[in-house]
Amino acid sequence: MKTTSFKPIEATIEEIQQAFQENKLTSVELVQAYLDRIETFDRNGPKINSVLTVNPDALKIAAELDELRGQDGQGPLYGIPVLLKDNIETADRMPTTAGAIALEHNFAKEDSFVAAQLRNAGAIILGKVNMSEWAYFMSKDGVSGYSSLRGQVLNPYGVGTFKAEDVGGSSSGTGAAIASNFAVVGVGTETSGSILSPASANSIVGIKPTVGLISRSRIIPISESQDTAGPMARTVADAAILLGAMTGVDEQDPATLGSAGRALTDYTPHLKTDGLKGARIGVDRSYMNDEEPEEIAIMDEAIEQMKLLGATVVEVKIPQQTFESDVLWYEFKRGVNDYLRTVPDEVLVKSLADVIEFNKQDPERRMKFGQAELEKAQSLSGDPTDPIYMEHREIDLRSSTTEGLDPVMKEHQLDALLFQNNRGAAKPARAGYPSITVPAGYTSSGHPIGVTFSAQAFSEPRLIELAYAYEQATRKRQAPDFHDFIG
Repeated sequence: MKTTSFKPIEATIEEIQQAFQENKLTSVELVQAYLDRIETFDRNGPKINSVLTVNPDALKIAAELDELRGQDGQGPLYGIPVLLKDNIETADRMPTTAGAIALEHNFAKEDSFVAAQLRNAGAIILGKVNMSEWAYFMSKDGVSGYSSLRGQVLNPYGVGTFKAEDVGGSSSGTGAAIASNFAVVGVGTETSGSILSPASANSIVGIKPTVGLISRSRIIPISESQDTAGPMARTVADAAILLGAMTGVDEQDPATLGSAGRALTDYTPHLKTDGLKGARIGVDRSYMNDEEPEEIAIMDEAIEQMKLLGATVVEVKIPQQTFESDVLWYEFKRGVNDYLRTVPDEVLVKSLADVIEFNKQDPERRMKFGQAELEKAQSLSGDPTDPIYMEHREIDLRSSTTEGLDPVMKEHQLDALLFQNNRGAAKPARAGYPSITVPAGYTSSGHPIGVTFSAQAFSEPRLIELAYAYEQATRKRQAPDFHDFIG
């Protein structure tokens, strides 16, 4: 195989497609470059530990796509390597594990809707990434980015200096891998903060879409009312391209029916450098980390930049919810039991109760931090008409929408609310509303900080405009430095 002079580090989809067109690069060369980089920096060197499984067919698929390049109908993702969080099923020689030893032999018989959409767009599924086990719904005593199957994901910006949880969760592997340039783009999932947290912690862009914009079918669930997959990328443009490829109505996920006529298959027309001009942005400063002056300073700088770009920034007060909801535990039990009924015979666990008992057989290895959340879910009813569950869901929905975000947005005529990192993730998550996070800078220790825009359902086009304008004006992202681990 001939070598290429093209350098994939920080390369965008647009730049890679240009190199393809000019015969300076092939998909085989690109895949091999990422495989080499995974071996050098993920498996060795700093040992980021973000990639669980590499697709053994990736180079073969890339070669097939190279042969067909130039035919009609090939879009921007054609020949582009993508990494998926390991709770998203793929019908290939990679298991779908959610980071759990109990699922290490879970080889799916068919693609998830998301994986099928990506393949239809010509993307190469390069591998599956490590994650907080069971999407950080196993034990609150655990740390983000840890799974019993592969261990701890590290933040590439703070190898050996940051705490383990600073990698963010639960899409920790996606965040760390894309930040480390182990693929062009990646897919994470979020129930509450699990895209926004690792994206901001690893200085990349993450879009948590409106619930129902992207199908959840054949994704290991937590919550039917809050779960969604979403794009994670190094630029807003790449995230927008990936988002458009994953949308679509799926009969297996009734939530997607509401996206008909509201979803786009191309969000790139909303990449507008003047997207903040005339915008109204709301900030509730109680959501900022006032114990960290450096982080506040980064947020204040971001706000001033938005003003310079033509935005009006107003201070607002978002009503707080003190009620402790059990919705996620009720829905987790129901969703996981439904999911486990579909797994192959090689998987020994067929219910949440089975998982709990399986883990108890080897607690040191299978449940290092315990499994209190699994056990709590098991103790609750799996009945969707359970009156306590229905009451809690009604309170969640009301307090996040009609008594939460909606009146604030309306009163101040806001385009979006602005938060630090994922500190405002819970309300949009309960409401099913979208958010997008963008790199905003670094503390003196090198820890990344992101700014997150949130708004109401199906406002992704407007959020992309705001985020792109801020990103293009500031260009805060810097690639992590692995030079100490070279040669």
